[in-house]
Amino acid sequence: MVPTFLGSTILVFTILQLAPGGPLEQTILQLQMGGLAGGGEGGGGSAAGIDGGSILPESALKELKRFYGFDKPIYQRYLIWLGIWPREIKHRDFEIPVGETLTEKRVGKRDGQIWRIDVKSLDGNNLSVFDKDGTPSPVWHASIDEIKDDGTREAVIFQQEYSGILTGNLGKSYTYLKPVTEVMKPRFKISLFFGLTGIFLSYLICIPLGIKKALNHGSVFDFGSSVAIFMAYSIPGWALGGVLLVLFGGGSFWDFFPLGGFHSPIEIWEEMTLLEKVVDQVHHMILPVIAWSIGSFATMTVLMKNSLLENLSQDYIRTAFAKGLNEKRVVWLHAMRNSVIPIASGIGHILGVVIAGSYFIERVFNIDGFGRLAYEAILSRDYPITLGFLVVVVLLRLIGNIISDLALATVDPRIRFK
Repeated sequence: MVPTFLGSTILVFTILQLAPGGPLEQTILQLQMGGLAGGGEGGGGSAAGIDGGSILPESALKELKRFYGFDKPIYQRYLIWLGIWPREIKHRDFEIPVGETLTEKRVGKRDGQIWRIDVKSLDGNNLSVFDKDGTPSPVWHASIDEIKDDGTREAVIFQQEYSGILTGNLGKSYTYLKPVTEVMKPRFKISLFFGLTGIFLSYLICIPLGIKKALNHGSVFDFGSSVAIFMAYSIPGWALGGVLLVLFGGGSFWDFFPLGGFHSPIEIWEEMTLLEKVVDQVHHMILPVIAWSIGSFATMTVLMKNSLLENLSQDYIRTAFAKGLNEKRVVWLHAMRNSVIPIASGIGHILGVVIAGSYFIERVFNIDGFGRLAYEAILSRDYPITLGFLVVVVLLRLIGNIISDLALATVDPRIRFK
C-alpha cells in the first residue's frame, strides 16, 4: 500500500507542479489584466503589460511564490506536502545593512508584551536567532533571501512546523481560502450518499437479475433483458441523465422530478418536517442514482449470469443432482456461493470508483459533489484541493482492494489469511 500511495502521489504532484498555467501564472495574469484595465483609464500602468513586462514589483512576486510554495525546490515541496519536511510559517521580511551583524526584529506579542528577538550574522550568510535573554530562540529561524549589489542582505524570519497529509493537514484552498478538509467534507458526503445508494441498488437488482437470466438461459426473458441492459450500458450516465431530465424533469414531456440539486432550496428545506425531508431527498435522488449506477448494471448482471452458468455445468453440481437434492438446494446452497466469488472480488474497485463521484453527472443534475469539486479545482489549478482529492481517491482504492480481499476470503473457503 505504501509504495502504491507514494508512487501515485509523486507522479501526480510532479505533473501538477510542472504543468503550465499554474496558480502563480494565473494570479500574475489577473493582476496584469487589472493593470491594463486601470491603465486604459488612467494611462499609467498599461505600458508595462503591453510590452510584456510584469506590473508586479519584485517583492510582490516573491510573496506570491512564497504563498503558493514555489520558492522551494520541487522535492522539498513534495516532502513539505507529506509533512516530513518543516513548513515555514509566519514570515517577517527585513533587511540587514552592509557591515551590520546584529538586527533587532519585532515579531508580535507574547504574554501581553511586545516580542522582540535578535538576529545575528555569525559567519557570513548564516543567521541565528536569539531571544532577548541571549538564548537561541526555539521558535524563530532566519535565512538570507537575496544579496543586493550594494551588499545589503534581504532576509526573512519565520517559524517552522511539520504539517502535511501525514498529520491530517491537506493544506488551504487557493480558491476558497479555507482548509481543504472543510471544503471537501460536505461535498464528499454528497458523493458518498449517492455512491453507496447506487452500489446498494446495483447489487440488489443485478444479482437477482443475473440469477434469473442464468436459470432461464436462452429464453425470451433472457434475450430481452440482455438487449435492454446492453443498450443501457452503451449510454453514458451523464447522457442518460440529460435525457431523463428532458423526459421527467419538466422539459418537453412530464414534470415528475426536479431539475437538479441535492434537495430543495435551503430556505424550504429547513422548514420541512423529518418525513418531508426524507420524501424530498428521495424525490431529488431518483434520477441521479439511475444515471450514477446504470453503467454497472450490464457488467454485474452478465458477470453474475455467466458465473452461475459456469458453476451449474461443473461436476459437483451434477453429483449433487445425482444424490437426489432438489434444484433450489443445489442452486442456492452449492452453486450460488461459488458464483458470487467474481462479484465479491470486484466490490472494492466499484466502491472506490463510485464514491469518488462523477463530475459529468453532478454537473448535469447541478449537484455540488466531490467529483465536480475536483474537476473545477483542476481547471482553476487549485493544487491543495486537487492533491487532497488524489489522496482520498488513492486511499479509497487501496481500502477497496482490502475490502475485496476480505470479501473474497469470506465467500471462497479456499482462501484464508494467516
